[in-house]
Amino acid sequence: MPQTVVEKIAQRYAVGLEPGEKVRSGDYISIRPAHVMTHDNTGAVIPKFKSIGATKMANPRQPVFTLDHNVQDTGEKNLQKYAKIEEFARTMGVDFYPAGRGIGHQIMCEEGYAWPGTMVVASDSHSNMYGGLGCLGTPIVRTDAAAIWATGRTWWQVPQVVRVNLQGRLKPGVTGKDVIITLCGFFNHDEVLNCAVEFVGDGVASLSIDQRLTIANMTTEWGALAGVFPVDEMTLNWLRKRTDFIEGRGLSGVPSDEDGSGKHPRMNRERIRQLEEERDNILADLDAFYLKELVLDLETVQPHVSGPNTVKTISPLSKIRQENVKIDKAYLVSCVNSRVEDLAEAAAIVKGKKVAEGVEFYIAAASSEVENESRKRGDWQKLLDAGAIPLPSGCGPCIGLGKGLLEDGEVGISATNRNFKGRMGSRNAFAYLASPAVVAASAISGKIDYSGQWPDEEPAGEIIEHAFGESEEREVRILEGFTGNVSGELLFCFQDNLNTDGIYPGKYTYMDDFTAKQQAEVVMENYDPAFKNIAREGDILVGGFNFGTGSSREQAATALKYRGIRLVISGSFNETYKRNALNNGFLVIESPGLVNDLKSRFGTEKLTVRTGLKAEIDFRKCIVRLEDKRYSISPVGTAAQELIVTGGLENWVKAKLQESR
Repeated sequence: MPQTVVEKIAQRYAVGLEPGEKVRSGDYISIRPAHVMTHDNTGAVIPKFKSIGATKMANPRQPVFTLDHNVQDTGEKNLQKYAKIEEFARTMGVDFYPAGRGIGHQIMCEEGYAWPGTMVVASDSHSNMYGGLGCLGTPIVRTDAAAIWATGRTWWQVPQVVRVNLQGRLKPGVTGKDVIITLCGFFNHDEVLNCAVEFVGDGVASLSIDQRLTIANMTTEWGALAGVFPVDEMTLNWLRKRTDFIEGRGLSGVPSDEDGSGKHPRMNRERIRQLEEERDNILADLDAFYLKELVLDLETVQPHVSGPNTVKTISPLSKIRQENVKIDKAYLVSCVNSRVEDLAEAAAIVKGKKVAEGVEFYIAAASSEVENESRKRGDWQKLLDAGAIPLPSGCGPCIGLGKGLLEDGEVGISATNRNFKGRMGSRNAFAYLASPAVVAASAISGKIDYSGQWPDEEPAGEIIEHAFGESEEREVRILEGFTGNVSGELLFCFQDNLNTDGIYPGKYTYMDDFTAKQQAEVVMENYDPAFKNIAREGDILVGGFNFGTGSSREQAATALKYRGIRLVISGSFNETYKRNALNNGFLVIESPGLVNDLKSRFGTEKLTVRTGLKAEIDFRKCIVRLEDKRYSISPVGTAAQELIVTGGLENWVKAKLQESR
């Protein structure tokens, strides 16, 4: 059977396949990824790991700990948390990178964990970024991380795959950030939702690795589970240069030089030679099946700005510049656009100029190595001379932590990857996304701006569909202990793309001692503050499409569970949200027809509606019965049922550990 790149890499890291079995999209497989990265949320994974009875890592070389999110917090409580994580890493023999070393995703690339042709996961939604190096990077959640620590394995459903054909070359002044903003806004009808993306086309060769990392990173915001570039000469040259740099630097700061050889354990010439010999094995087969193909002419891409408060609405720079959108804050931070190229672009624009009066311009490098290189080049000093405010290498304002957050009514323009309402500060602020060049130019002008003449034209692209045949009716086998029928009153929240910041605000995410009761009290706070007074125990919540998009925080699932919601029905789910829910024994099912009918019936005037309608769900027949209508739902197969019956992945792992003793 012909395979895509994603299927081939998944095949390499699948466990327990039958002889000759080929992995394909839609399969639920057990995987043993090459690495699993956790950051500040390591503090929350540790008790999960211990609670399942695990006492040692299945493979200490598999996990990587990086502290990067709340690095500005030097309070005693956070410092104690960081110290506990470091001590746990030392005890378990796990590679550890302290606060200040950089953002975890950047470290994974710099230190060779995200290696081309491998599968690497992280308990963070921007692990897609590894695809810029030809690595299948995809997000998991905290419970998965604990399972991998304990057993080396977790589960994954192989997604459908979309080809994105990039043709031509970018014009001068246009960047990788403009490409992904254009893709998000031009193909903005869920064309890649819950899919993996494989980038192809003659335009790929002209994109630098920094640009590829940026594009792959924000496939998350586009709705994809992964975004993978081919392993080509650009990739190999980047690895060679990186290896040269490391050999010149020595092994200072590398935690896993076990054999004392003085050779970097991952980024070395022998491994590059092996990759050169094997890379043909990770090319897609010529007749591999893709759900669809999207074509974008890079020559028609111009600088764009997305927002405010959504990545799906974009404006060409030529248009928004005329609107005189004044800004209060500008940000050149985050894992998506704070590398050497990005800082150099911004420095060239601000050289000899000053940040506009009344504007705060914040900068933070993606890693300490990036900052050091930027200082050597003189770019960092140019930014400081212009009036930029430096922050330590880390996530900071991108995740709504630390200094410089947006306040009520303020307008910010940022080179980060997300501009969800409330994410970077006040939910009453307005956040735009743009390239580092546009952010820097806007900081100088005091309004969204960028020099140059750009034609007033739409990007050129097309969609080529490859539709599936009709799905067959099916009857699902019900496991012992799983309830075959559930009924309850429908509670309707119409919003499509309801993100995890709306369901569970980011400011509570890293409060590891936040109780179940407290989670229940703040659920849906950013979406509808009245929700907690409207919802009743036993309700069935019906959401819109792409429910739970955004961050990988699992509390967006558990908070609804703790509030007494029996299960969630939506038109479709963000896959990471679905994963969080099932891993915590909380059921989610899909029924587009039901959602569309409720939208027609109840409209969008109220954020949360008690419908007064009682529905019955028949899991064996895969239907929802409501009044005189029947709606099909996505099958709840035995793998998902097992997680519900056991109460989630932790209990499943606990049982596996018990079996092995």
